[in-house]
Amino acid sequence: MPASVTSAQIEAAIRNVPDFPKSGIQFKDITPLLADAKLFAGAIELLTKNFKPGSVDAIVGIDARGFIFAAAAATKLNAGFIPVRKKGKLPFTTIEQDYALEYGHATVAMHTDALKPGARVLLIDDLLATGGTSAAAIELVQKLGGKILEAGFLIELKFLNGREKLGNIPVRSLVSY
Repeated sequence: MPASVTSAQIEAAIRNVPDFPKSGIQFKDITPLLADAKLFAGAIELLTKNFKPGSVDAIVGIDARGFIFAAAAATKLNAGFIPVRKKGKLPFTTIEQDYALEYGHATVAMHTDALKPGARVLLIDDLLATGGTSAAAIELVQKLGGKILEAGFLIELKFLNGREKLGNIPVRSLVSY
């Protein structure tokens, strides 16, 4: 088990990059956290602290940075890793879910055979902003008969009210802005 890591230590490792990828955006760069083995392991420990190996059937990770945390959590919890990707990126038969963007719509997809009905699922992503992508991923899991136990995020941008779109799903965020 990794040495104890706090949310404050995780927050201190997240670099703010102003005006990236465009003017007015304050990008949260997680690469310094990922480069620090203790902090990365500690983040996984905090994201999975409510669960023991065998208590979750699958970890669903959202494209692309969510894959990093979800795959590590799946290994820790002895669970499968299920990717939710942008439309057209998965090679087999998929189900899809549209969600709203600031200007327009986007679509995420999951393989139709990714989950068995009744599967106990932990959803993990790096960032909860407006909640659109996460809500769409939850819809996909539910369409396949899975049960979301919790949604975990490294970072939550509270001022965007994303957790409101997740309904009654318990939400864990390690760092909030």
